[in-house]
Amino acid sequence: MSSTSDAQQKVTDFIDRNKAVAEKNVTEKFPLKVEELDKFLASDILCISRLTQIASDTGIPKPAPIPAIDAADVNGVVAKKRKLPDDVGEVTGTKVYAFACGSVVCNPYIVELIDKIKPKIMDLMDSANSIKMWIQMNIPRIEDGNNFGVSIQEEALAEARQVEGDAATYLDALTRYFVHRAKLCAKLAKYPHLDDYRRAVQELDEKEFITLRLVCAELRNHYAGLHDIIMKNLDKIKRPRTQNTHNMY
Repeated sequence: MSSTSDAQQKVTDFIDRNKAVAEKNVTEKFPLKVEELDKFLASDILCISRLTQIASDTGIPKPAPIPAIDAADVNGVVAKKRKLPDDVGEVTGTKVYAFACGSVVCNPYIVELIDKIKPKIMDLMDSANSIKMWIQMNIPRIEDGNNFGVSIQEEALAEARQVEGDAATYLDALTRYFVHRAKLCAKLAKYPHLDDYRRAVQELDEKEFITLRLVCAELRNHYAGLHDIIMKNLDKIKRPRTQNTHNMY
């Protein structure tokens, strides 16, 4: 069984490793990430002109139009009127047991983008979490006075927390897109005669493309922002309190 001193030493080693990794990320990794994301944002896959190519066919067939039937058949017998629902405004849909075309596939263009951007979001989350812990471990014990450096640390810490929270929000938005699209496709399958649902699916895909493009830009800006605020105040973040004493007289 490990002693208390051994456990404390393991924690200290972990903190030292995290400090080294976090500082290396800020000084070396973040500038490379800014350049990488900037190039990715300017690539053909995220070109705004591709917006017209984003829409994909759901594969849900359009129903054939029902021809109008005269009130009387060929024998002159008047056809019986169908009983309307109690609520005249009620709209009844088609019962869906299976899709004749198989499953309704995801939009391949959006899935391709998500597969590329999702690891970048997770990487930013890990980096922001590491930076956050690094700054927290550099905060000195609470004392009266000489806390200007500590306030700088708190500002940088708040920025790292904000970045981590934004990255988590981006991941959540990816899941909500698929859920929203699935609901629209289910509506379209039930009401295939309504073109508005078809257009809604297309508009949702185009919106997601624009959102992913914006997310990529925000990832780049977050890396640049963290790098900027930390490098400008690196000395205060690592050593928030000066050890020099000055004579008063």
